[in-house]
Amino acid sequence: MTTIEVREEDAFDAAAVHAWLAARVEGLGDEPPAVRQFPGGASNLTYLLTYPDRELILRRPPAGHKAASAHDMRREYRVQHALKPVFPYVPRMLAFGDDPAVLGGDFYVMEKLAGLILRGDLPAGLELTPEQARELSGKVVDRLVDLHAVDVGKAGLADLGKGAGYVERQIRGWSDRYAAARTDNVGDFAEVRSWLAANQPGEVKICLIHNDYRLDNLVLDGPSTLNITGVLDWEMATLGDPLMELGSMLAYWVQADDDDVMKASRRQPTHLPGTFTREEFVARYAEKTGLAVGDWRFYEVYGLFRLAAVLQQLYRRYHDGATRNPAFKDFWQFVGYLDWRCREIIAKGSA
Repeated sequence: MTTIEVREEDAFDAAAVHAWLAARVEGLGDEPPAVRQFPGGASNLTYLLTYPDRELILRRPPAGHKAASAHDMRREYRVQHALKPVFPYVPRMLAFGDDPAVLGGDFYVMEKLAGLILRGDLPAGLELTPEQARELSGKVVDRLVDLHAVDVGKAGLADLGKGAGYVERQIRGWSDRYAAARTDNVGDFAEVRSWLAANQPGEVKICLIHNDYRLDNLVLDGPSTLNITGVLDWEMATLGDPLMELGSMLAYWVQADDDDVMKASRRQPTHLPGTFTREEFVARYAEKTGLAVGDWRFYEVYGLFRLAAVLQQLYRRYHDGATRNPAFKDFWQFVGYLDWRCREIIAKGSA
């Protein structure tokens, strides 16, 4: 996983963090760690703390404009700590901090999971045969199935979400968040929001969902076996409808025959020969879980609209000057494309 020098706007006092952490984790020594930043995250900030004998991960929220319910470090820490005994594919939590004198707000530190994370393109020297790409696709589905089968009562997470009514809350909530983050250079998604509100299915079930499950949030044990050993970024985990999660996840699953704009948005190597198509992913998930999918258009449009709202929130932070991160500068253009793509999917069902 590539790191960069800490951006000036995201810097913190490493000595203060070390003094706080050394009182809670044994064997860290006297010297503060070397600090680097992971550039890939577009929401909470993630840092690598390097000590002579170990590497740790620190997570904290960004500054500036953000949704009121997002970036809850205490909740993210609690979810992973509770999950570890029943779903071992989470990092071990080490310490949670809420003293504003240390970092200005809540944060936590966890172990670093060793392994491989696949991002936009395969790392130099790694090649996947079509058979390997297909096998990895199946593992991605199967780990999601495992997650959706977690006994939330046994994990102590039965109170994590509001339960029934999840679909309606998501459509209303993301519509409100998009409207609040809208800028003058993007459309209002009126047709899409109206269609989603009018075509809501009932929940197929309520279970634990990650809510940001993507290939680039998965840790693999190595290039030869490609077993999934870790799932990262639990900030949005809740109790909800698993098909809504599937729709959200596949909004990022860019395949080889997508149009040029969609292919330009690709951030994970889901275009490789042998990789599941979105249709194949849904079919395997349905086969493994026994859940009836119904009209997949709803979940596909929901996933793309949700992605548009997420990107627009991030662009709004850049637009308002809350961040200078250049990665957000052109997000508004893709938001406009997603509006068109959603309407095209909707129209196909009425043709």
